[in-house]
Amino acid sequence: MSRTDSNPTVPPSRSDARPLVRMLLRDPAPLLAVCVLLVIVFSALFGPLLVGEATTKPNFALRNAAPQLEHGLAYILGADNLGRSVLGRLVLGARTTISIAAGAVVLSLSIGGALGLLAGSRAGLLSDVIMRLTDIIMAFPSLLIALIVLYLLGPGIGNLVLVLAVTRIPIYLRTVRAEVMEIRRRPFVAAARSMGAGQGWIMRKHLIPLVLPTLFTIAAVDFAAVIIAESGLSFLGLGVQPPDFTWGSMVAAGRGYISSAWWLAALPGAMILATTLSLAVLSNWVRLATDPAQAWRFFRASKGSTT
Repeated sequence: MSRTDSNPTVPPSRSDARPLVRMLLRDPAPLLAVCVLLVIVFSALFGPLLVGEATTKPNFALRNAAPQLEHGLAYILGADNLGRSVLGRLVLGARTTISIAAGAVVLSLSIGGALGLLAGSRAGLLSDVIMRLTDIIMAFPSLLIALIVLYLLGPGIGNLVLVLAVTRIPIYLRTVRAEVMEIRRRPFVAAARSMGAGQGWIMRKHLIPLVLPTLFTIAAVDFAAVIIAESGLSFLGLGVQPPDFTWGSMVAAGRGYISSAWWLAALPGAMILATTLSLAVLSNWVRLATDPAQAWRFFRASKGSTT
């Protein structure tokens, strides 16, 4: 019997996902968040194959039709001002919204993480330059930077991903730099260096594995923040342009019909809320469950429920 099985107060290790899965199955809030996210991701990946042309083909006979089942499952959430299926547009909007958010998060995580490793592992002029550039970016509100850049470059998916990534880089950079500077002072790093290990080996074997869990937790929260930022920019007309659309642009298109067809703005807004709230709940649970100072509570509760 392993130590984790025999002692309920010992938190599960990061490398073994099975205790985390068992704890997740017994915690309703993060389990519901996972289910919501899985449904949204599945819809974004495979939904466009199922909704058909009701998403893009106008049907003026169903203009601003209320949610119903008379005209098939495609109109269960109603139709927009051109008679297109709101359900289908939510599915297609999910694909665009998630793609933009994923691209921005991956790009900012990669650039910010690499620069943070460089700034934290090598003190000197290069580190100072990197941090001063970061301070300059953080000195301006991210939404203001996005508005200025998109006004100059023009709206579009590529420009939107780029500007959202640039505004999020300082978050990863400063976090990684702080983590690396703290890890460098630990005894095992000093022991590896005294045995002749190079900086590259220490970075691959010690620094990056210890920094990655923190980065992934931040990325989950940042994913929600990017979705909100993208929705705000699309609502202002500086995001994705027709014929492409996102949940934010759907809210903008439906605001003129809020009194007569509330579902045009309320449903994409509800999708934004459900996605960001689920990401926040899940990321907070993962942070606590993988924290040795907090995880014992989850693990002890899960062990107690089986006895």
